[in-house]
Amino acid sequence: MKLSKRNMTKEDALHILDWKYEAPYEIYNQERAEENLAEFLNGTYFSLVDDQNRLFGYYCSGVSAQVPAGNKYGVYEGDAIDMGLGMNPVYTGNGHGLDFVVAILDELELKYGDYMIRLSVATFNTRAIHLYEKVGFSKEAEFTNGITQFITMTRHQ
Repeated sequence: MKLSKRNMTKEDALHILDWKYEAPYEIYNQERAEENLAEFLNGTYFSLVDDQNRLFGYYCSGVSAQVPAGNKYGVYEGDAIDMGLGMNPVYTGNGHGLDFVVAILDELELKYGDYMIRLSVATFNTRAIHLYEKVGFSKEAEFTNGITQFITMTRHQ
């Protein structure tokens, strides 16, 4: 599958805010609120589209990719590029994850070069954790936001 990056548009952001994930992934559902829209349009988010220009997913980097509660635990200290991502729920669980994550890693490598990439993932999301391990990420630290347990994972480009 060939995925292409484009700048996040308001239309893409509104579409993403309407995505609904089934249990247990519903923690990734977002409200269509002004602050969420503003976050997607802050310049750190990019859309990924398939060869038919359908919105396949998105990614972000930097502070936007961090789970704020992780700062209390010091999990974002050190030199690393934080990566966040979301796949259109229409495509999840259908074997597209590897292409999706590799496309994002390729984009980050183009932008940042040979740098450590870090991501945060809910510990219950074993499907994603397995995929991240498959592309070379390893578990680093654990933390909680009071509701959900998370781990950080790192990978050297």
